[in-house]
Amino acid sequence: MLRLALPVYVELLTAVVAVGLIDLLWVSGLGEGAIAAVTVGTTVEYLAYGLFLAVPTGVTVLVGRRDGRAPLWPVVRTGGLLWALFSAAVAVPGVLLHGPIAALFGAASGPAADFLLVSLAGLPVYFAQTVVDGVLKGLGDTRTPMRNALICNALVVVLDPLLIYGLGLGVRGAALATVAARAVTLAIAVRSLRGLRGGARDDGTPGDGERGRGTRLGREILVTGLPMSGDFLARALVGMALVEIVAGFGTAQVAGYGIGQKIMLAGVMVFYALRQAAMIRTARSEPAGSPLLLGLGGGAAVAAVLNAAAVPAAGLFTADPSVAVGFLRWMTLYLVPFGGLIAVGGVLQASGRGGRLLAATLAGFAVQLPLAYALSSWLGVTGVWLSMAAGASISLAAALAPRAGGPAPAPARAPRSTRTAEGRPCGR
Repeated sequence: MLRLALPVYVELLTAVVAVGLIDLLWVSGLGEGAIAAVTVGTTVEYLAYGLFLAVPTGVTVLVGRRDGRAPLWPVVRTGGLLWALFSAAVAVPGVLLHGPIAALFGAASGPAADFLLVSLAGLPVYFAQTVVDGVLKGLGDTRTPMRNALICNALVVVLDPLLIYGLGLGVRGAALATVAARAVTLAIAVRSLRGLRGGARDDGTPGDGERGRGTRLGREILVTGLPMSGDFLARALVGMALVEIVAGFGTAQVAGYGIGQKIMLAGVMVFYALRQAAMIRTARSEPAGSPLLLGLGGGAAVAAVLNAAAVPAAGLFTADPSVAVGFLRWMTLYLVPFGGLIAVGGVLQASGRGGRLLAATLAGFAVQLPLAYALSSWLGVTGVWLSMAAGASISLAAALAPRAGGPAPAPARAPRSTRTAEGRPCGR
């Protein structure tokens, strides 16, 4: 588990956190408008990825289940078709409506709209990379996606100053640098899929029967992955609702909450790395150990580190870190059950019980939001932090509650007789 999880953690830090921070660093010299533009752009991209997340998640699980038992290329091909459909459905309206989307964040024109135009147009490249990485993870390879993420970050570090300042493109240059870096990385990553073509027709064109199987595969990918998308988007929406509640206590509280969340994100990625490792192992019918214990232990360890680093870490962002420090201290109650929930989610997702995970998440939020309003009127922002801990605990309890029957786990491994004998992808 840990062998799989460590590369995923590095990948998540670099792909989810670092690219946005690198862009923010380089545009900071252009003023507050540029910083706000990148913040808006990365927020919108984050939500767009939540809509697409079902595809790479479903591809990972299905590749893991079929590896060594059935041809893999039909899953890869179907994932590619879903990528095309989702890219058109999300990117095209996004490009056409980038102005109104920016207006939702209080910036109908100017730097934010410029950044969004390029960023949304580049979503297909970003989505394609996640599908390629999803295939590799289904094969049990988490090192190659990590390498891809590191390559992308290195390219962004080089291209950002060149395009932003060297060519004078400003904020739009930051977006172009990110899209270009992802395009180069994607070209490198696609080569990792060589050797998976076995199982497709020689000419690569599916026949009538294969088209029917492709439709079934597409449905299976989406049914498998949609609970993950639902979980992702639900968390994003609840996060926005919490910001609104905290905003009622003043700008300083919102700023402290935002700083605390950014610091905590580096630790939370540990849980999501464990979830992906558990999902990969379960889909491949390999021993996954005890994701619950790993998640709970990881939550305790992350909480301890954040408590120790709270003051100096928050001090990097503000001269008055008291709110952020208080947030991180209270998060000890939240991180332990949350770590267990996220890690267990990988097993539920891969064993066909993703709907149960989503139901557990929603049950926790159904308690958390009313509790946040009620406790905040009594305890101030501390009540919001306590509601987060209560919500995570309820979600974990719901996810672990005994259930009669239910879908069977992924089938046992079979001899590698139905797959092409060609070499594994690069990095395997």
